[in-house]
Amino acid sequence: MSKIPVAAPDLSGNEEKYVADAIRSTWISSTGPYIERFEQEFAAVCGTRSAIGVCNGTVALHLALLALDVRPGDEVLVPSLTYIATANAVRYVGGEPVFVDVDPETWCINPALVEANITRRTKGIIAVHLYGHPADMDAINHIAGVHGLWVVEDAAEAHMARYKGCPTGSLAPLATFSFYGNKIITCGEGGAITLDDPHLELRIRTLRGQGVDPERRYFFPVTGYNFRLTNMACAILCAQLERREQMLQRRGQIFAAYREWLTGIPGIGFQPGACWAEPAPWLFCITVDEKEYGRSRDDLMALLCEEGIDTRPFFIALHRLPPFREDSRHRGEDLPETDRLSATGMNLPTFGALEDCDIERIARVIRHSRK
Repeated sequence: MSKIPVAAPDLSGNEEKYVADAIRSTWISSTGPYIERFEQEFAAVCGTRSAIGVCNGTVALHLALLALDVRPGDEVLVPSLTYIATANAVRYVGGEPVFVDVDPETWCINPALVEANITRRTKGIIAVHLYGHPADMDAINHIAGVHGLWVVEDAAEAHMARYKGCPTGSLAPLATFSFYGNKIITCGEGGAITLDDPHLELRIRTLRGQGVDPERRYFFPVTGYNFRLTNMACAILCAQLERREQMLQRRGQIFAAYREWLTGIPGIGFQPGACWAEPAPWLFCITVDEKEYGRSRDDLMALLCEEGIDTRPFFIALHRLPPFREDSRHRGEDLPETDRLSATGMNLPTFGALEDCDIERIARVIRHSRK
């Protein structure tokens, strides 16, 4: 039987046509019509004044923190259950990530626990929309407002999700996105920042482009970075955006099929969904209760692998990883929900070309593997 990957890009639209057009035009670097088109179209999708393309999602976070003037010694509150780039970006600018447990009802940073972690050194909050589900942004923005903190959305995994009817990317002064190869919208590597503030936009565009003065060629008033996105990458993204509704529809069907096939298996849990959220159907998530299922999450992943089915464990809790654990221990951080999910959660194959018979095959292995 053929191997089923955990993710695969959908490049069945105008991707090849637009890339060939960029090549024929010779505009293959960080200038060209597809860059402007992508930035305008993605801003419209997110409901923001501007979108700024960058070379990956980690860079988007790094630039956002640079623009917000995070400095050595500053603390930034982040969830521990997220990809390491969220915390790495804080370290890049000399800041210190302070880890907050997640809400069992959303798997995102728990607003009820944020305030207890605020100190005189705290400057902001990065709210990660984990596995496509939006964080509770009203609660987070309220706490930030009371304490004079900034908020950044990390929407790397939540393209076109909605919070109380509003799209991710528009829920904080700055939002960051990733277009890595496993994301709903992809160009292989790429990212974006969405925002409304023209002053922040100018600062980010300046920092992104080596710090050059936009009005004076080869004059550099600040130390900048080469974090630009190419016209060829944006050509792919423009083609992806044309079919975004089709992609979301198919992924939604895949999510529904998984739920239908897996409902009722003792020990198998699903990602929760808040009543105010319209999550992005990125990767379908399950949790494995070893006592009820009879096997651990890792045992089930190994059995699926033997059957040619690729899966992924949930992210290792960041406060348990070598770069961060000593500081976390020193702060006395206790994050039981993060630890539980990190140990029991896994992602099942989710991509547009996944067929219904593949979903049935995956579900049958999960059902029949229970002891």
